[in-house]
Amino acid sequence: MKTTLMLSMVIGLVFNSVCMHAQQVSTKNILIVYLSRTGNTKVIAEIIQRNVGGKLVAIELQKPYPENYRQTVQQVVNENETGYLPPLKTIIDSIEKYDMVFVGFPTWDMKMPPPMKSFLHQYNFAGKAVIPFNTNAGYGVGSGFETVKELCPNSKVLEGFEIKGGIERDGIKLAIKDEKATAAAIKVKQWLQKIKVTVVE
Repeated sequence: MKTTLMLSMVIGLVFNSVCMHAQQVSTKNILIVYLSRTGNTKVIAEIIQRNVGGKLVAIELQKPYPENYRQTVQQVVNENETGYLPPLKTIIDSIEKYDMVFVGFPTWDMKMPPPMKSFLHQYNFAGKAVIPFNTNAGYGVGSGFETVKELCPNSKVLEGFEIKGGIERDGIKLAIKDEKATAAAIKVKQWLQKIKVTVVE
């Protein structure tokens, strides 16, 4: 009798814990914003949208970065050193209607790219669930996910997703394609299940 009662209590606690941590949201209230230079982050953003729906928005700058990789690297280093936030061409209408915001970006200079910092500075994410995702050249996220937490102090920042993409320095741009895109889709779905994002129509 006592064993049965204890088991029931444990099951109840586990069930309540799962429910408390599940992120249930309508597809109409999901925003997926991404910055993608070589297309890899865009692929992940599209995979996320296929799983959860929502509005997909690419970040565009008023003055795009140079096509030349090394020139862009130098510009980004200068922007990071000075704290410069490049103006964005992209405008989000009625940010307040979104309860969940996915933010995707590549790793640049082992940091979050300046345009994504511009985006996070530009809008109020208080009370929203903010979920970062990242593509990189194999060296990891760097300080990118920590920067999301710093710039969204009044948001619930969920565990982020990262995956290896291209290596533009070596001329490898869009790497997440064909079999790698299929594998990435499986990993994204597993991640969404892990962070317990469930969607209702």
